[in-house]
Amino acid sequence: MFRKKPPISERIKEAIHPTPMKRKITSTLHRLSVQLKHLERKSYQLQNRDKELYKKCVSALQSKKNEMATMYANECAEIRKIMMTTIKSQLALEQVKLRLETIKDFGEYTYLMGSVLSVIDGIKSQLVSILPDISNELSDIGETLQNMVVEIGDATDQSFDTSIPTEEGNKILDEATAVAEQKMKETLPEIPPIPTKESKI
Repeated sequence: MFRKKPPISERIKEAIHPTPMKRKITSTLHRLSVQLKHLERKSYQLQNRDKELYKKCVSALQSKKNEMATMYANECAEIRKIMMTTIKSQLALEQVKLRLETIKDFGEYTYLMGSVLSVIDGIKSQLVSILPDISNELSDIGETLQNMVVEIGDATDQSFDTSIPTEEGNKILDEATAVAEQKMKETLPEIPPIPTKESKI
C-alpha cells in the first residue's frame, strides 16, 4: 500500500515549524524592527526640520522677503516628500511584520509570503535614493525571505512564484499611502502661499 501524502497545507506547516526555519523568521522580524526604528527616528528628524523651515518661511513673509520665503517653502515641500515616503514605509513594514508573525505562528505561507516580498520590494525601491542604508538592508531581508521560499518549495515539492507583485501587496502599499497622507495633513500646517509680482499688480 502506498502511503498517502499529507495535504500541501500540512507539508508547508511542517516545513516552517522546524526550529531553524522559525529562527530565520524570528531573526528577520528583529531586523525589520531595527529598520522600523531607523525610519521612526528619520521621520522625527524630518518633522523637526520641517518646523524650522516653516517658521523661517512665515518670518520671511512677514518681513516681505518673498524670495527668501519661496526658498524656504520649496525646501519645506522637498522635506515633506521625503517624510511622506518615510511614514508610508513605516506603515507598510509594520504590515509586513504582522504577516511574518502569522507565517511563523500558523504556517500561512503560500498566501502571505508573496505579499510580504512584494511590499519589501516596493519600499526598498522608494527608499534607495533617500535612505540607501535602509534600502540595502531591506534588499538583504528580501533575499533571505526569497531563499526561504526555495527551502519551503524543496520541502513541500511545490514551486512558488513570488516575482510578480501581488494584489494584497499593492493593497498594503495603497493603504499605507492613504494613511500617511492623512497623518501629514493632521500634523503639518499648509505651506503659506507666496505673493507673486503679478498678484501685487
